[in-house]
Amino acid sequence: MSLTTLPPDCSAADIKAAIDRDGACVVEDLLSAEKLAEIDADTGPWIERSQLGGDDFVGRHTKRTGALIARCPSTRDVILNPLVLEAANVLLRPYCERIQLHLTQTIAIYPGQDAQFLHRDRLAWGGYIPKPIEPQFNTIWALTDFTPDNGATHIVPGSNQWDLDRDATIEDSVQASMARGSVLLYSGTVIHGGGANRSDSVRVGMNITYCLSWLRQEENQYLSCPPEVARDLPQELTDLLGYTMGNYALGYYSPYDVTDGTGDTKPPEFAIGKSAGKGFG
Repeated sequence: MSLTTLPPDCSAADIKAAIDRDGACVVEDLLSAEKLAEIDADTGPWIERSQLGGDDFVGRHTKRTGALIARCPSTRDVILNPLVLEAANVLLRPYCERIQLHLTQTIAIYPGQDAQFLHRDRLAWGGYIPKPIEPQFNTIWALTDFTPDNGATHIVPGSNQWDLDRDATIEDSVQASMARGSVLLYSGTVIHGGGANRSDSVRVGMNITYCLSWLRQEENQYLSCPPEVARDLPQELTDLLGYTMGNYALGYYSPYDVTDGTGDTKPPEFAIGKSAGKGFG
């Protein structure tokens, strides 16, 4: 069995159908050669400075590099890719009023890295979210070719439909082979894991994940992209970062230095000089 591979002009409905069935799909050639060169130039120095992982799960021959919005401007429009955002909303909006960014990172798997153990990303919340709620929508953008030898991600097709306590073996999986510039899209419920790198080159992917607005984010976006950086970004992106209300009365704050005679309760947009969205009163 292989994952569904869709053309770049596919629809969000096509993506949803594939993910509902298999838990994942690949969309080919969404990034141009010029865009890839920009991302390489932006992310390369940060990857070089990053340390290898300290345990078997993150990978002792793997580098994970975050804070991409603040560090790497070329990644911002990828995060806002219209097709991916539409698909994320289609998958997640039945369970929330808006979606938000869960994490941004590059994952560089170096030669000699063993396969990551198979897991479901939804366990970031400790297994407390019941099905059928889908908490997250994941992307891995191929910044190099993904092959069976260099660590292409393992996906267990259909495991998104299994009971959450059912395990899988590597034999149940297929690998998401794809060309540089393509993207793997998958749910937080499907069982998956990074592949072993048996090649002599580094496999680099960019992992951008979206989740329900009422959940805590894996990457603390307010520290990775603090207000002094976020205030200069477009509001569509700062909304995704979480500088807006998740629901009515979810996410307001009180400035520690509030001025006498002004309201003490502020929407997050106030911290970055933007207008409040709906859901705050």
